[in-house]
Amino acid sequence: MRHPAKPRALAATLLACALFAAFVFMSIPLRLDMAGFLPTGHDDGTRFLLREVQGGVAGTVVMLGIEGAPEPELARLSMGLQKTLSADTRFVSVLNGVFSVEQAGALRTLVFRHRYQLAPDDAVRNMGPQTLKQAFATVLDDLDSAAGPAFADMIVRDPTRAFVQTVQAFEPDVHVRVRSGVWFAPDRARALLLLRTQAPGMDLATQAQVEQSIRAAFAGLHPGHATLLMSGPSVFAVSSAAGMHRDVDRMALCSVILVVGVLYWRFRSFWVLAAIGVPFLLSLSVAMLVVRLVFGSVHGIAFGFGMTMLGVALDYPVLLIGHRDRGEGPQATLLRIGQSLRLGVATAVLGLTGMIFCGLPGLAQLGTFAAVGLVVAAVVTLYVMPGLVVAADLAPYVSGPSRPLSLVEGLRRYRVLYVVPVVVYGAVLWWHPPILDTRLAALSPLPEQARRMDDILRADLGVPDSSLMLAVSGSSVQAVLEREEALTPLWGQLQHSGMVAGVQDAARFLPSVRMQQRRAEQLPPPDALHRAIVTAQEGLPFQPTAFDGFAADVQVAQHMLPLLPQDLSGTPIAAAIAPLLFERSGQWYGLVFPEAVRNHGVVEQALAGQPDVLVVDMRKEVDDLSAYHTQRTLRWMAVGCVVAFGVLLVGLRSGSRMLRVVGAVGAVQLTMLAILALSGQPLTLIHLIALQFVLGVSLDYALFFARPQLDAHERARTMRTLLTCNAMTVLTFGLLATCQTPLLCVIGKTVALGVALAMVYGFLLAGQRPDMGPTKLS
Repeated sequence: MRHPAKPRALAATLLACALFAAFVFMSIPLRLDMAGFLPTGHDDGTRFLLREVQGGVAGTVVMLGIEGAPEPELARLSMGLQKTLSADTRFVSVLNGVFSVEQAGALRTLVFRHRYQLAPDDAVRNMGPQTLKQAFATVLDDLDSAAGPAFADMIVRDPTRAFVQTVQAFEPDVHVRVRSGVWFAPDRARALLLLRTQAPGMDLATQAQVEQSIRAAFAGLHPGHATLLMSGPSVFAVSSAAGMHRDVDRMALCSVILVVGVLYWRFRSFWVLAAIGVPFLLSLSVAMLVVRLVFGSVHGIAFGFGMTMLGVALDYPVLLIGHRDRGEGPQATLLRIGQSLRLGVATAVLGLTGMIFCGLPGLAQLGTFAAVGLVVAAVVTLYVMPGLVVAADLAPYVSGPSRPLSLVEGLRRYRVLYVVPVVVYGAVLWWHPPILDTRLAALSPLPEQARRMDDILRADLGVPDSSLMLAVSGSSVQAVLEREEALTPLWGQLQHSGMVAGVQDAARFLPSVRMQQRRAEQLPPPDALHRAIVTAQEGLPFQPTAFDGFAADVQVAQHMLPLLPQDLSGTPIAAAIAPLLFERSGQWYGLVFPEAVRNHGVVEQALAGQPDVLVVDMRKEVDDLSAYHTQRTLRWMAVGCVVAFGVLLVGLRSGSRMLRVVGAVGAVQLTMLAILALSGQPLTLIHLIALQFVLGVSLDYALFFARPQLDAHERARTMRTLLTCNAMTVLTFGLLATCQTPLLCVIGKTVALGVALAMVYGFLLAGQRPDMGPTKLS
């Protein structure tokens, strides 16, 4: 008769574990950005540039598009957004081609006064008689045009068009259209805005509020059928984090419901659920603590993966209870299954080596979380669970052989036939090997449609991508600007040869002090300019004093202080310079982005040997790093497989069992690789990691099927218990396959299919044939 205090002891143990788990979960926040899944670079320079692209000032840029309405309506919405968001202190700048009266007037005045220092073409400072005569003739034509009377004073004061050239130099190389007073895409009815936020791009909480503010401002304008498009690093980060949060919440709830349903159907006992909850809660809690201690944080993907591991970590207590006869002593069951369980744990953990040592912190978290969870679940099963199970006298609801199981077991008599499809899969792999995709895009949390929209908006607005970028360093702002100016002739040659369409750098917007002073020195002295003006006016219908304002401006420009970055504060030019010129730890840096690079190799060769200039092909660099991590994963997978093979060789001490186990596991891997090859699915780093996880589970199943089983009762217990374990794993990883986070989705699909195959092959190829006699326990 069961002692009433013993179930209460089980309940108390479960409650203590639940309280401990709750404390851990509330104490450790989840990290939801994707930075941990990106490579960090192979040297200091590359790491610096990757950090700037991912989380620097460039990450504060938000691009907006409005479409789906007539052009006047799109212009109204653009103006309304610009007016509303400009009043929000969370935005540094809101640009759409329209500036406030104060801002436009102040900027125009500032640029007009400094036009001779800012204009890049020396021709505007060539003020000889012949040059001025041609300029004055152009002025006469401009004054006769329709717009002439409105801009007469400016036209006459700027006959060499220095102001016009300066403004043109500020414009991006990829031009927007200005229609109805605002920016439009060059080839479609889409109004455009370019925003920059105060908060860093990786400040997800603030960026989420910023995104809500943008959407609320747009909705407040009553847009009708018009739609708002948003893109940029911070938009992607917020979207990924929100999707990940939904995935994690859904996994936490649905995984528990699925597993509890399977376990209750199998055992028909809430006490069994209580007992199994002990190793699960402890394994999840300890895994979170270890990951936090090792990595400093716990990523949401690692936690979501850990919740999915519920279906695997529970295998061990399920195997213990599922193999126990009611009334059996605490050590009797472990005597039968203990060796296989220990080997299964060891090989499963070795199956995670590629993930743990791949070199990417995010994926290493997944591997560490899983490995710790498996080990803790196994230790609790081996050393804590026996007492709890016996105390509550827990055993399967249904046990012993049955006619359906006997019929299914009969299939093992023809196991040699099941090798035929495996050989076919091997032939498929020989003729159509899977394509190994080592690009970073395999780890991208973004859907392809979002990436395409980002490329389109960048091209429309002239926002540079970072496929090829340079970092110019110097001890001061002026040192960086001078170094960028020294590269100008080289960019001119490359642009002339068609290798680049242009270049964006800070010196384009603000020349160095030395350059401004040199340009001012090119201006003629007052007497020489007066004589040139008089000579140039001969034969033209201008009053003798018509160009006095022009002469006065030139004289002032010769003694004007150079324009400095702080003089541009609050202007759109300052917003344009901010991502390109910044200080880090006392050193100044300037980012340079060539536009529409035709041949990266030619450009890199032209820039080779330039002092204080770091040139990085970001896509190639990142893809090379991704390839490096893929190769590293493969090496560690090989190490894990070799060590696992050695563990099996020592632990099994049976050539036939070894052959059956390795054959079943190999059949799973061959079949999975063949399926991926036939589906045209490239083999990514994520697939490799998922396949290694499948390898560990396959070994677990094969070991239990191959272990010595004395009679039909024991075989039936093994079959039912492994079916229960398989159902939990397939269901939870199948749930993972429905996640919005691509990385979790790929892992879920691959593992769910692989684990299902592991059950089939383990049963058919690793299990004992029914006609085999009793085998000595080992």
